[in-house]
Amino acid sequence: MPAIVIEEITDPNDNAQARVRRERFDRNAAWLQDHAQEIYMHHRGKCVCAAGQQIFVADSPEEAMALAQAAHPDDDGSFVQYIPRERFARIYANRW
Repeated sequence: MPAIVIEEITDPNDNAQARVRRERFDRNAAWLQDHAQEIYMHHRGKCVCAAGQQIFVADSPEEAMALAQAAHPDDDGSFVQYIPRERFARIYANRW
């Protein structure tokens, strides 16, 4: 079993860069949420990457990310998600 290493990053420059990257991610996530109904309706069974407040659609996560990086090479807050082919109810539960 691989070891888990936890490190505290205290460098102000590293922390500032992480905050900026998180802000980009949050903008992309909010944009996707605002457009989710249309995106999910048209792109079921595909991988989508949100970058630069745009959506990039492909058959694989690697392809979607490559399209996004080509269009927005400076957006390090992008992310990929798969849109299931079929709609279904989801149950989220945590047991602690």
